[in-house]
Amino acid sequence: MDRAAPLSDVDPEVASLIARDADRQRSHIHLIASENFASRAVMEATGSVFTNKYSEGYPGKRYYEGCEVVDEVEDLARDRAGALFGAEHVNVQPHSGAQANMGVYFGLLEAGDKILGMRLDQGGHLTHGSHVNFSGLLYDFVAYGVDPRTEVVDLAEVRRVAQAERPKMIVAGYSAYSRILDWAAFREIAHEVGALFMVDAAHIIGLIAGRAHPNPVPYADVVTATTHKAMRGPRGGMIMCKEEFGAAVDKGVFPNAQGGPLNNHIAAKAVCFAEAATQGYRDYAAQVVANASAMAEAVMAEGVRIVSGGTDNHMFLIDLRSIDEDLTGRDAARLLSSVGITLNFNTIPFDPRPPYRASGVRIGLPAATTCGMREPQVEEIGRLITSALRNRSDESVLDQVRGRVTALAVEFPPYPEDFPGHV
Repeated sequence: MDRAAPLSDVDPEVASLIARDADRQRSHIHLIASENFASRAVMEATGSVFTNKYSEGYPGKRYYEGCEVVDEVEDLARDRAGALFGAEHVNVQPHSGAQANMGVYFGLLEAGDKILGMRLDQGGHLTHGSHVNFSGLLYDFVAYGVDPRTEVVDLAEVRRVAQAERPKMIVAGYSAYSRILDWAAFREIAHEVGALFMVDAAHIIGLIAGRAHPNPVPYADVVTATTHKAMRGPRGGMIMCKEEFGAAVDKGVFPNAQGGPLNNHIAAKAVCFAEAATQGYRDYAAQVVANASAMAEAVMAEGVRIVSGGTDNHMFLIDLRSIDEDLTGRDAARLLSSVGITLNFNTIPFDPRPPYRASGVRIGLPAATTCGMREPQVEEIGRLITSALRNRSDESVLDQVRGRVTALAVEFPPYPEDFPGHV
């Protein structure tokens, strides 16, 4: 086999699948809060020769020879992240956000230790104690949630549960919550009960990098994050912590949680940190927040209820019961996908439905903003969403929505038309 041959010659079937998904990405409007479009530079680094190198360990302490260059690229990524977020210690080896959280738990806690985290069905994440996840299987999680009236995190409840349960760690962060958390208040509560304070910033780290959201690094003992989502980097995770926890966190990642790092992804993380340090990226992050607010306001103007009444970040949740009591999140997401709008169904606080049906959909604006959309476009998309859901049995309305969605997707593509979907 010619190792220099292009993908289309080596494996036309996979090449065709890549081309098909490139077409899908160009022809849809993408509103999944955890998705984005990486730059060509990030994808070039991800597809680089760094994919060939094994390098268990850390720079200067590897278990393989030939790591001189990967040491430099990992140091570069760590230094850039530290400068970007003001972190004392950085680990860029986690393969994902979930493995970043695993590395922290393994490094700083013992199995069976008690952790206080946000309820999954009110906005938390699987790794915050779900019984089907390693976190819930290995650790004793207790939970806080949102106020039933405001649907905002109830800090009085956080303090009450923390004082009653005395957890070893308190986790702040979420996967489906549209408001800003008070890092200083969480820090104070953790201090009161002698707990470590961890922030899972996977969803908001890009906004933090762009100075469009308060930075938890000065308040938290440890911050975990992903480098995709609003960061627009490669799929992967990272950990930032105070220097006193650095050695334990590093051990929690390797050898406790995973083996050899993905050096190609670490190189791409270095690229995305450099991109995120620019004024252009700060403008982007501000626009993400503006777009999310504008779309939420447009949807509410149509008489649709938004959880907590709006958003301060990049996402919001629609309560579908305000459109039709019988409309489930799963059915809504599938319908919207059929007209070219990609999003995900999601539980809402105090949801009477199970997660696989749910009563809500989650909408995020990072990807649409990357495509160049601004307030006028996202407001229109909000109206298109409500029109499609309210008229889901009217094919003529759905055809009109589909046509307008296609026109917007063509006008605001993620990549140039001649971009093949790989580099």
